[in-house]
Amino acid sequence: MHYFVTGHTGFKGAWLTLLLVSRGHQVSGLALDPVEGSLFNRAGIADQLVHDFRVDVRDADGTAAAVSAAAPDVLVHMAAQSLVRESYRRPRDTYEINAIGTLSVLEAVAATASVRAHVVVTTDKVYRNVDQEAGYVETDALGGNDPYSASKAMADLLAQSWIRSFPVAPTAIARAGNVIGGGDISRDRLLPDLMAAFAWGQTPRLRFPRAVRPWQHVLDCLNGYLTLADALLAGSGQGEWNFGPGCDSFIEVGEVATLAAELWGGGACWELDHGEHPHEANLLALETAKAQRELGWRNRLGFQDALSWTVDWERRVHAGADPLTVTREQIDAFANLLD
Repeated sequence: MHYFVTGHTGFKGAWLTLLLVSRGHQVSGLALDPVEGSLFNRAGIADQLVHDFRVDVRDADGTAAAVSAAAPDVLVHMAAQSLVRESYRRPRDTYEINAIGTLSVLEAVAATASVRAHVVVTTDKVYRNVDQEAGYVETDALGGNDPYSASKAMADLLAQSWIRSFPVAPTAIARAGNVIGGGDISRDRLLPDLMAAFAWGQTPRLRFPRAVRPWQHVLDCLNGYLTLADALLAGSGQGEWNFGPGCDSFIEVGEVATLAAELWGGGACWELDHGEHPHEANLLALETAKAQRELGWRNRLGFQDALSWTVDWERRVHAGADPLTVTREQIDAFANLLD
């Protein structure tokens, strides 16, 4: 099976590429150049690809040409401006990349006869967040207070409208939340900031230690996307789907930082950042009963294991281990949990 991944040079895209290769699939990708220090470069993931297109998803003609040239069986659209705080700095780019970029991919899929399944990845932040304790279900209203959340809600609604309006390959929308895992170097994310600080012997500062987030390992999230793609290939799975962790993974940011410091060792710790910061949601959780019931998907790693795997990856690579080897070992260990 030939998979085409947009955003393959990013953190989740790099893990997805290696996960697909481990399952015997061919992979092509479309994205911008990877950032310095990325997992994509450190693990030599370009060597795993059939095609490696460096195209901005806002370029509709370039995107269509790349998808047509690769002629994949399945397309997973993950390319995005994915950072909330960055969306305040670059609102126009965020709206254009996330909404117009999604339109470019939908048009490309519609024009490529080989595509048999299409997964559009949005986010848990598409939901109109009212800080409810119960997890949001797929039929809840969409919204977005910050540019990132609003742009992804726009992309989600755009995809829903496109699916209903035009003949396309079987398509589904996947919504997931915070993911953690080794090799993430994204700005303004808790685990990458903690790991970088601990590695350099610095003390990280937390903006909102009382905020609650659902913490999910990247492999559990990506396994959800691929389970959904398999359902589409089998003739089901269309619509919107949540992929998030269980309630035992809804943990305060400060507690996560404390546990990560203990796992890292060496006297690592954190402190409070007393400055003013843009709005961020205090609580946002997903209800995943639909995916469990209809797709047979569930998380295999609880919060403690997800955090332990992440810190272990970072500690080993910081000590000189090969990033590709460590990533493959964790993918193999995860595969054993699926048996």
